[in-house]
Amino acid sequence: MLTIGVVAIQGAVSEHIAALEKSSKDLDCKIVTIKRAGIVPHCDGLIIPGGESTTISRILRFEGIDKEILENKGIPMMGTCAGLIIMSDYKNERVEGLGLIDMQVKRNAFGRQAESFQVPLTVTVFDSPFDGIFIRAPAITHIGDATDVLARFEKYGVAAQQGNKLALAFHPELGNDLRFHEYFLRLFDFDR
Repeated sequence: MLTIGVVAIQGAVSEHIAALEKSSKDLDCKIVTIKRAGIVPHCDGLIIPGGESTTISRILRFEGIDKEILENKGIPMMGTCAGLIIMSDYKNERVEGLGLIDMQVKRNAFGRQAESFQVPLTVTVFDSPFDGIFIRAPAITHIGDATDVLARFEKYGVAAQQGNKLALAFHPELGNDLRFHEYFLRLFDFDR
């Protein structure tokens, strides 16, 4: 059985769970929430939802979840919005990214909450556009050699992948299009 953990500190946790349940209906899959240490080591994959990156970063450190994520960094992971920041190399006095994907990011690159928007994105791994929902979204400003940009908006990258790590500046869990959750599930090695 595949166990996928959803970091349940903040953000659209229930929406990610619902999208995973729909996307994994043909798999033997269990979805668990992660609010404390001790759960990540039992997960085969992980989703870090959006929310406020300062709060998520602090609670991950306080609970010791950050260390468990780093100790299990070989598993597939997807981060959305603030989750993208947490997966990146971003660091300031309040937020410490985990460096899971070699990329630099800019927080709130597209404006405040009132300036949220939805836009069709050309995604390199999909045959048709994906409607990205941007809410106080970050943006990718630089990637390392091992990282691929999967989608761009304006001058920024808004979706990236490095191996089995997927980072999105937008919220795929808030729409009805399940392709990013389905793509995430394809990152698992089912032959192990």
